[in-house]
Amino acid sequence: MKLNPIVVSLLDTDLYKFNMDQVIFHKHTDLCGQYYFKCRNEGIVFTPEMVEEIIAQIDYLCALRFRKEELDYLRSIRFIKKDYVEFLRLWHPIRDYVKVDLSEKGELSVVVDGPLFSAMQFEIYLLEIINEVYFRMNYDYETLRASAQEKLNAKIKAMNDGTYTFKFAEFGCRRRLSREWEDVVVRRFAAETQNCVGTSNVFLAMKHNLTPIGTYAHEFVQMYQGIDSIPLAYTNYYAMKDWFGEYDGDNGTALTDTITTDLFLLDFNRSNVNNYSGVRHDSGDPYEWGEKIINHYKKYGVDPKTKLLLFSDSLDFDRAQELYDYFCNKTKVSFGIGTFVSNDTCEEPLNIVIKLQYVNDRPVAKLSDSPGKVMCKDEDYFKYLKSSVEFRLNREK
Repeated sequence: MKLNPIVVSLLDTDLYKFNMDQVIFHKHTDLCGQYYFKCRNEGIVFTPEMVEEIIAQIDYLCALRFRKEELDYLRSIRFIKKDYVEFLRLWHPIRDYVKVDLSEKGELSVVVDGPLFSAMQFEIYLLEIINEVYFRMNYDYETLRASAQEKLNAKIKAMNDGTYTFKFAEFGCRRRLSREWEDVVVRRFAAETQNCVGTSNVFLAMKHNLTPIGTYAHEFVQMYQGIDSIPLAYTNYYAMKDWFGEYDGDNGTALTDTITTDLFLLDFNRSNVNNYSGVRHDSGDPYEWGEKIINHYKKYGVDPKTKLLLFSDSLDFDRAQELYDYFCNKTKVSFGIGTFVSNDTCEEPLNIVIKLQYVNDRPVAKLSDSPGKVMCKDEDYFKYLKSSVEFRLNREK
């Protein structure tokens, strides 16, 4: 049977993958990483036929190369540097780095293991493949698409009649219904509303002349846990230092919750408050978090209205509007909305992730503001990380 490719461009990924990878390329090429797949939904079963299709799609992915027009587009992004683009001219996904297995109970296992600058790029591509294969092979795709179309029409109507007044970026790559459907969603929101400020999908940003949006993810801060010389409770400090050194104040939205927001704020000092244009929320109570950040800005004499709060934790439009109404007179507010935009159908979406778990054979972990988002292969290490964070908090707060 002829393969219908899911990923047809290496730009079909989130912008922050290139942002983070550029820092690794310039500063940390000695790091190796292992990523593990997890489906957080209960009772999800993958079939041997699905796995066969996933493997075929990965094989196709690893034959792709960046095209000239794609490299030229990356060069046009003001903070992507020429030497990194030249590296991407040579780079491609290496098939040997990915292992896929299926348990007797239908549990899918995917492990990516390789140099961090290469292994990290697989995450979004693999999630796009796994999600689309699952929904196409487990349901009637046309029924799903029809329900998604109906819901999209209602969302656009609500934006145009003033029900929804906030601005948002489309963050839907990783759990989209399909490549084709994400394209439709991004094109229509951009063309038919004034609410969409851009997309994290670099390929769709290029295709539809939109702003590509993204800074860094939790894995970037986790990465520093694998560097021997860096104390665990100071990884935010070194991550932000490297980030500012790479981008010199550009591309400056900081992620707060990799090892708790309270710890992050110890390193979000006067210099970083001024250097970063805003912060992103991805776990914990968003109202409590927002007030905490606003008070932190005030502590340093900074007007919160000059800074951005970007919310991105499992949002739908009603939740986003409520947050906007609450914070819009206190600070700049925007949203990154993913699954609710790219895979809102008559069926429950998958909550799938691929998380960095080891760096240079050392365990790493995310110590989220939401306990349910914790993923760590080494329980003893997780306890040690937690105690390191608590020790510093108790000593310095």
